[in-house]
Order: sequence, then C-alpha cells, then structure tokens
Amino acid sequence: MTRRDELLDQVTDHVRQHGLIGLTLRPVAAAIGTSDRMLLYHFRSRDELVAAVVARTSDRSTAAVDRLPAAEGVRAGVNQLWQAFLEEPLHSCLDVYVQAAASGLIGQEPYRSVVREANQRWSEALERYLVRCGAEQARVARVVTLVDSSLFGFHLDLATDKPDELFRGVDDLAVAAEALAAA
Repeated sequence: MTRRDELLDQVTDHVRQHGLIGLTLRPVAAAIGTSDRMLLYHFRSRDELVAAVVARTSDRSTAAVDRLPAAEGVRAGVNQLWQAFLEEPLHSCLDVYVQAAASGLIGQEPYRSVVREANQRWSEALERYLVRCGAEQARVARVVTLVDSSLFGFHLDLATDKPDELFRGVDDLAVAAEALAAA
C-alpha cells in the first residue's frame, strides 16, 4: 500500500466518523497525525482529496454490497439491503455521499466525474446482488432504479422517529420490487 493510499484510508475513516461538510486540511491532517503539506503533496488540493474520499467511500459501499449473502428472494434481499444501510460500513459511507450532494459538490468537477463513476459501480453492485436474490437479469435494472432511489429516501427520512414505520415502508418497497423483478 502506498503512502497516498494509507493517508486516503485515514482521511476516509475520519470523514466517515466526523463528516465531510466543513472539512479543512489542517484539522484533518492533525487528526490523522500528518501535516496539511503532506496531504497537498499527495492530493494537490482539498478538492482532489475530497473527490478521492468520495470515491473511496463508494468503493467501500460497493464492496459491502458485494459481500452480502444472497437472500431467499428479492423481497428478503431488499429487506436485508435495508438492514445493511443501517449498519457500518454502508451507513457512514452513504452519509458521506449525501453530504457531498448536500454541499453542492456533486455538480462540479472533480466531484461530478467521481460521482458518475461511483453511481455506475453502485448500480452494478446492486444489480449483481439482486440477481443473486432471484431478480431476472432482464428486469433487474428497473428494480435497482426503484430500490436505490427509495432506500436513499428512507435513509434520509427525518419525518419520523418511528423505526417500525420505516421498516414497514421498506417491506412495502420490497414487495413491489419482488413483483417488478418477476413481472
């Protein structure tokens, strides 16, 4: 592993724990035991570092989905995926993605390109997972569109503090995804 990769992993872990919004080089460098000059040497700018962090969290998210075992059907698979959203590493990795979007970073370069690539890899990981759970290959892209957008919405749901309501909503989504996957 290169020094750049080590630093990126450390910064990524820091951001997953403390957030992306308001990230500045000196405090993050101090937190991981290096200098802002060393970060700039390896990443050239804050923008390049943040783009690399977004890409690394995406890699970790995709790997987490790839590690999920196949469930007994699409409905069970969507419910299992939701459970994974609530746990590490997906929970904090998805939060980093949302923070980048909320900061307006995603619409500008270098973030736009990084996010576009990350979204493609994420969708492919969800497709592989849902096929393992029984979705038909010919229909899986439609299922991913429904499931991905909906689970992100549930992930961001601040309107309720009642987890049972969210679980019911996710299961309703899972029923619809299973029907769509087999139609």
